[in-house]
Amino acid sequence: MSTVRRTAVLLASVSALAALTACGPTGDDAAGGATTPPASPTKAAATPSVTPTKAATPTKPNPKPKPTASTDPDYDVFPCSTFDVKFTATLADPTSSSYLLKVTNKGTKTCKVLGHPVVTFGDLDGHATERGKAPAIEDAIRLAPGETAYAGLMGGANDGKGKTVGSIAMTMSTESDLKQTPLKASTPGLYVSPDKNSVTAWMDNAEDALSL
Repeated sequence: MSTVRRTAVLLASVSALAALTACGPTGDDAAGGATTPPASPTKAAATPSVTPTKAATPTKPNPKPKPTASTDPDYDVFPCSTFDVKFTATLADPTSSSYLLKVTNKGTKTCKVLGHPVVTFGDLDGHATERGKAPAIEDAIRLAPGETAYAGLMGGANDGKGKTVGSIAMTMSTESDLKQTPLKASTPGLYVSPDKNSVTAWMDNAEDALSL
């Protein structure tokens, strides 16, 4: 066989083998191997459930504490003023021009009579001199409605130095700047000595008021 012919036969064989190889199954297919299925798409991560938080209930403010009653029996007892009492003056001893002064609580609440009454004589200047010591405010007389306190007023014996007046005026000691309307009483023939006139502190009975 000629060389040309052998070459043509060889090329034809190679071409046939190449065609068979291209059309046949792959080694894996021929062996019956299963094709790996495509991976399933990954599911989206589950959204975590969030429980809504309840709004905090506002705290109610603590109520104001109720005021406790004071153990002091006089915590709401105020000094008596001329607005709380009615006033009288009665002649007790003409030789010494002594008068018994009385104040009676005409109100509805208890009040305290403090110190000495402030007594002025008619149109004379000044007021009666205080005689004796008055109790401290915590020991002052408590005057319930309708109750009376007493003081002794003395004009003094006629020494030729004084004057005679027909009336007096009285205000209460309140230890404050409270303005009071003076209470007046008739005192006919009251002689007032500039050196010997005086008035006692308020007392709870007439006898002590006139004997001091």
